[in-house]
Amino acid sequence: MRLLDEDEFNLMNADRFPGSIPDISETWAALQSQLPITPIRTEEDYERMVRVANSLSEHLSGDDKNPLADLHAIVTELIDHWKAHHVTIPNAEPREVLRHLLISNGLKQKDLAGIASPTVVSDILAGRRAISKKVAKALAVRFQTDVSAFL
Repeated sequence: MRLLDEDEFNLMNADRFPGSIPDISETWAALQSQLPITPIRTEEDYERMVRVANSLSEHLSGDDKNPLADLHAIVTELIDHWKAHHVTIPNAEPREVLRHLLISNGLKQKDLAGIASPTVVSDILAGRRAISKKVAKALAVRFQTDVSAFL
């Protein structure tokens, strides 16, 4: 079996790549120097990607038309894949499950503002308030886990 040289490879893949592999490689290296997007292999990689996702989310402010929305989606998928295989939900009280998920996802109480106010989240974490069914459902969606973890 004969290996293709670079020109033959580029010609065969002209419909798949907008440029040559060396050009794409240079562009990728330049992007990575600004924003290191890599597969998540370690807890440190995971934490870094969560910070990237949070920064992108803050920048997007819900604007799905922003050119960075696709980048945010890719980073989020990397995080979700890691969590599905590595993040475990502790067998603990619902407020401790919430605390664990906030910490492990690098989130603050204010990051759950679309689910509950920071005051409500604070009261839940302090044990002054139980998690309502409505909030439990929203948390389950947010953290991609079973609602029973919060009830």
